[in-house]
Amino acid sequence: MLHKKLKAFPQDFLWGASTSAYQVEGANLEDGKGPSCQDVKEVPEGTSDLTVCADQYHRYKEDIALMAEMGFKTYRFSISWSRIIPEGTGAVNPKGIEYYNNVINECLKYGIEPLVTMFHFDMPAALDKRGSWSNRESVDWFLNFAKVMYENFGDRVKYWLTINEQNMLTLVGPVIGTLTIPEGCTNELKEIYQQNHHMLVAQAKAMALCHEMLPGAKIGPAPNISLVYPASCKPEDNLAAQNYNAIRNWLYLDMAVYGVYNNLVWAWLEEHNATPEFAEGDEEALKSGHPDFIGFNYYNTATCEWDDGSEELSQAVDQQTARGEAGMFKGFKNPNLPTTEFGWEIDPMGFRATIREMYSRYRLPMIVTENGLGAYDKLTEDGKVHDPYRIEYLRKHIEQVQLAITDGCEMMGYCPWSAVDLISTHEGMVKRYGFIYVDREEFDLKTLDRYRKDSFYWYKKVIATNGEDLSD
Repeated sequence: MLHKKLKAFPQDFLWGASTSAYQVEGANLEDGKGPSCQDVKEVPEGTSDLTVCADQYHRYKEDIALMAEMGFKTYRFSISWSRIIPEGTGAVNPKGIEYYNNVINECLKYGIEPLVTMFHFDMPAALDKRGSWSNRESVDWFLNFAKVMYENFGDRVKYWLTINEQNMLTLVGPVIGTLTIPEGCTNELKEIYQQNHHMLVAQAKAMALCHEMLPGAKIGPAPNISLVYPASCKPEDNLAAQNYNAIRNWLYLDMAVYGVYNNLVWAWLEEHNATPEFAEGDEEALKSGHPDFIGFNYYNTATCEWDDGSEELSQAVDQQTARGEAGMFKGFKNPNLPTTEFGWEIDPMGFRATIREMYSRYRLPMIVTENGLGAYDKLTEDGKVHDPYRIEYLRKHIEQVQLAITDGCEMMGYCPWSAVDLISTHEGMVKRYGFIYVDREEFDLKTLDRYRKDSFYWYKKVIATNGEDLSD
C-alpha cells in the first residue's frame, strides 16, 4: 500500500530504549543478590562473564541522566529476580528493593516512564536446582515474585512486561543458557513444551494479578516476533511458512491474548506425543490474563521452505537464525536481504509487515521492546564513536513504524536495543548495540566511562521532533 500522506507519530508516543538486568547491571553478587542461571552458566569461549557488565548498578544515575538528555519518554529495563529474592522464594532482599526503587525514582525525576520487564532470561540459580520451569511450582514462584514487585513498585510503575522472549526460551533455550532438561527425560519435546506451558500459566496469572492489585497499570507479553516468508510461491512452501509462523510466533500471542493453544502447534505436539499436561485450573487461568498491549522484539524476518521429514535438520545457533523442524519447515537464507556483521538479516520492510500481521490478528496497541544493530563500534582518540550504520538501520525501521501507523496499526512506542552498551548473549562486549558507548573491552575493564555515540545525538533529534526528522 502506497500512502500519499503519512500519519504523524502519536503525541504521547513512548520513545526510549531497552536493557536487561543480567546484561547491563554487573554487581552480580553484591548487596545480597543471589546468583541467577546466567551467573553460573558456562559463558561462550572468548566472552566476558557477567560480574561487571556495563556496571549500571553503580552508574544508573549517570546512565539515566544521559537517557534524559536524549529525551527518553520511557526506559525499558528488567528486574533481577535473584536481586529481589536471592533464593527465588522466601526472604526478600531489602538492598535489591532499594536499588530498583532508586532506578524507578531516578527515571521519574526526569519524566521518564519506567517500562519494567519482570523476567529476562535470569531464573535464580537456587530455583534452577529445583527444576526451573520444569517444576510445576514455578508458576507459584513467579506469581510470588510478581506480587513482591507489584507491592514495592506498583505505586510508580504503570507499564509492565511479563516474560522476555518466551518463544526463544522455548525454541533455543540451550543457546541462551536457560533450558533445564531433567535427567532421564525420554521425550525432550514434551518436556520443553511442558516448561513452556508453566510459563504461559505463570504469565496469565501474573497479568490477572496485576489488574487486581494495580487497576491503573497496563501489562503485556514481550515475545520475539519475526514474520515468516515462504521461500517460493509453491503451495507447500506456504504451508511450511504457516507452520513456522505458528511455532515461532502465534503460539505465544494466541495464548497471551486469547488463552488458547494455536491449533497448528497443538496438532504438531499431538503428532509427537508431546502435548503438555494441564493441572486443575490451568484452562481457566490461561483465559484470565487479558493483556492491555503487546510488547515485541523485532530484529528481522525469517524464511523457510517445505520439509518432507526425510533428513536431519540443523538447529538454530542464535535467536534469529532460521532453523528447521522435521516434517514442518526448513530454514532458508533469504537472498534478497543484506546481513549485519554478525550474520543477521536486515529487513526493515518486514518490520512493517510483522506489525500489520500482529495488529490484524490481535487488535491491541503495540510497543517495540527491542530492535537494533549489533556492531564492532570503535572509540576514537578524541572520544567519538561514529556509527552511521546504526543510524541508517534505525532510520529505516522507524520509517516502517510510521508506515504501519499510517496503515492503521496502533503503536504505543519504540524502544530499540539498547540504551547503553552491554554484554550480548552470545558475543559478549564486542557486539555493541547502545546509543551510549561503555569504555571497556571483553576482558579489560578500562575506565567504564560513558561516551555519546553519533547515534545518541541523532536519536535525540528524532525524539525531539516526535519522529518527523530522521535525517543525519
